[in-house]
Amino acid sequence: MAELARAKEPFRFFTRLHLSELTGLRAATLGRLLKFIKDVPGACIYHHTHRFLQQHQYLSPEPPNDFAYWVSEVLSEVELGERLASIDTVQYTTIRQLREKIVETIGAYLKDNKSAKRKFARREEEFHFIKSVSFVIPTNYFAYNLREFAQVLRQITIDSIYFHVFEARIRLEKANNDFSNWIEHSLGDKELADKFSRLDPYTQTLEGLRAALIRMAQDRIGD
Repeated sequence: MAELARAKEPFRFFTRLHLSELTGLRAATLGRLLKFIKDVPGACIYHHTHRFLQQHQYLSPEPPNDFAYWVSEVLSEVELGERLASIDTVQYTTIRQLREKIVETIGAYLKDNKSAKRKFARREEEFHFIKSVSFVIPTNYFAYNLREFAQVLRQITIDSIYFHVFEARIRLEKANNDFSNWIEHSLGDKELADKFSRLDPYTQTLEGLRAALIRMAQDRIGD
């Protein structure tokens, strides 16, 4: 095997445990939903835009967020539901930016559709706000070069992949996923880092994402 460049710093793989916690906040109208979206912790926005990916990791592509589902299926505001579902989450690198887009979308719709303000959900169909609580845990896996990195990717859990790709970028506000950051800054391979960065993780399953990352790494090293 050809000798590969050694990283300045090894990549330490982490994983996470996830809990969903009820906040006690609930909405029966679009106005109330909008108010809470503005005020709830970012962990709530994260939960309701990423829940499907966390719980149904073998399914794809692009699931609608919880807000889109509720306004379409419960309040029958299908047009607004489509607008919310079409928000391209990958464009936003912080929860704050994503929250602002959701608020803007609902606010604009309410301004143009006065009758939507008068719709109420039945008590058993109210929107319940839940927040996502994660516990980050270090693993025993390290990678010192790209070949070791690909080997570890085959072994780690999808929870680890989820953490480094989704949570690191949007929840920890790193602007990019952990893999791209390491490849660029520790291995010095900006071209491959950019390829990792351009990969849209919201359009495939986590197992599909694992396979894509391994394939790009293998192509780079010629394995």
